[in-house]
Amino acid sequence: MTPPEHTTRRRVHQEDQRPDSDVETNRPMSVSDIKASYADFADGVRRFEWLDRAIVGRYRRHRFGDVDGKVLDVACGTGTNFRYLPETVELVGIDISPDMLANAEDQLTDLERDGTLKEMDAQNLEFADDSFDAVISALSTCTFPDPVAALQEMNRVCKPEGTIRLIEHGRSDVGLIARFQEWRADAHYAKMGCRWTQEPRNLVEAADLSIEDTSTGLLGMITTFEIAPSKTND
Repeated sequence: MTPPEHTTRRRVHQEDQRPDSDVETNRPMSVSDIKASYADFADGVRRFEWLDRAIVGRYRRHRFGDVDGKVLDVACGTGTNFRYLPETVELVGIDISPDMLANAEDQLTDLERDGTLKEMDAQNLEFADDSFDAVISALSTCTFPDPVAALQEMNRVCKPEGTIRLIEHGRSDVGLIARFQEWRADAHYAKMGCRWTQEPRNLVEAADLSIEDTSTGLLGMITTFEIAPSKTND
């Protein structure tokens, strides 16, 4: 199936999975809004990667450190995942933001790694079915206008024998922190385009993906997944 044909496939949209009270997801930013927002802070994201390595680095290393073959990094941003991938992989990174991709190109240079970077919408990947041995993404579903559609796209382009690896964040399981997140949810989304009270497991289940392994950390705010591709929607 070629990319134009896959657009007829059944989609489960995020608004069908969210309560009406979750205000920020009832008025998601458009792709163009997100692109414009990223233009404002792409350089800042790169400058603070040392903090990401300290907090999230071990989760990236655990989930991404053993993938092989042709690997797609969806919403690769500034290329934060690149250092955690084996040097033998054939790396392709996509992001909606040219400013993020410019920083990702610098990341490849700094790491002395080869890779192909493309500007692309995660909800409509311009690749044929079964193109990749592994599809990875980190801290991304919180920004997609339709995260379930993006997850289904990751599934579509991953080979049946391949693997999908995700690291996502969401509402803490610590009450005080969760209440703070909920209090600041709308303001945070308006500024960053990030739904930080999402429930990653709900999104994965809504996309009809088969979880092989999952774990949580950082006071319940980080959830990681190893997913077996499913072709049941073909």
